[in-house]
Amino acid sequence: MDFSLILAENTNNIIEKWILAVRQDRQIESADDLSYTAIKNHIPDIFKAMINVLAEAQDSDIKSIVTASWQHGLLRAEQGFDPTEIAREYRLLRVVIFDSLEAGLLQGTPAEIVRYMRLIDAVIDEAIARCFKSYVEERLRELKHLHLSLTLHNEELTRLINSSQDTFSQLAHELKHPLTSIIGYSDLFLRQQRRNSGIKDTYTNLEHIERVLRNGRHLLRLINDVLELSRYDAGKVQLQVAPTNVKELVINVCEMLEPLAEEKDLEIIVNCDRCPQEVLTDEFQLQQIITNLVSNAIRYTESGTVKIVCQTLNDNNWSFVVADTGIGIAPENQVRIFEPYYRVNKNARSYLPDSTGLGLAIVSRLVKLLQGEINLESQLGVGSTFTITFPLEINI
Repeated sequence: MDFSLILAENTNNIIEKWILAVRQDRQIESADDLSYTAIKNHIPDIFKAMINVLAEAQDSDIKSIVTASWQHGLLRAEQGFDPTEIAREYRLLRVVIFDSLEAGLLQGTPAEIVRYMRLIDAVIDEAIARCFKSYVEERLRELKHLHLSLTLHNEELTRLINSSQDTFSQLAHELKHPLTSIIGYSDLFLRQQRRNSGIKDTYTNLEHIERVLRNGRHLLRLINDVLELSRYDAGKVQLQVAPTNVKELVINVCEMLEPLAEEKDLEIIVNCDRCPQEVLTDEFQLQQIITNLVSNAIRYTESGTVKIVCQTLNDNNWSFVVADTGIGIAPENQVRIFEPYYRVNKNARSYLPDSTGLGLAIVSRLVKLLQGEINLESQLGVGSTFTITFPLEINI
């Protein structure tokens, strides 16, 4: 019995079932927003190689397995998969292959069944090993780039802090912990790589790499917020005023932030029934304001709802309201909440550890830039409501 022919005839059907299984697996969240082609990736090439191996071809296509699996790992790293998601992908692949080919396998002799099952397992195991190797190397490549970038940023920030100690003292405190973690772990991995070009593919190493990259991305976000704030204060932001569909903009932002709300079982309620059809403003800056306020509401709300209301007030003005059922802000802190780097007492737990502390400062400057006014009503343990009033047309 030539089982390679049976596998060849069922390849497309197996791949279809596997893609469906990946989409339905709630533990592979990174695949939720991927297209059919992006999920399929290089799996067909692995099947071609597997068929050649089962056919006992003189030139068993091990090289194709290596190449396809290597590319699979690189792409999954770029798509943001974590190691456990990749492992589940291959587990599902193994299950779907044997489920689909069970009837064909049973037609062979016991010796044939054992032989083909072992060959299939061997090919999948080799594919997993190569995939994880390329995944780790891609993460290390990103780590090296991030390490270099953060080293340069660290030198520049040190210079700024030394030249203006009072202004940047709080910033230095915020940068200290993530920067120490990043540099420490980066040096560790780089030393390991110099000693041994093949780093052992263990979940522990991968988790360390992910921790470094997560801290690095947070630090870069903080630096970008500082630079953005500086641009506003220096008057270097030029408005690009054009007709803007506010309702569409609000819906797009909410769709983008919906996954964050779903993680916490929060309901986002949007009411744009009385929203102006079109306003004359800077669409990009308005989107920044809406995104910052809605994401803040989600981050500081553990249960309940985030409500967004957009409505026309009169012939000249319209308003945008974000109300949450989150932790709230104490009255003594509300007057300073829009100041850069301002922190309330840690015991009040009014901010998150990974917060940059600059989001609302940027929002207040953008609101002023768009000729609007922002107001806050909040109560500890009840929630916060941010109300912004904008003109229907900006005066340039």
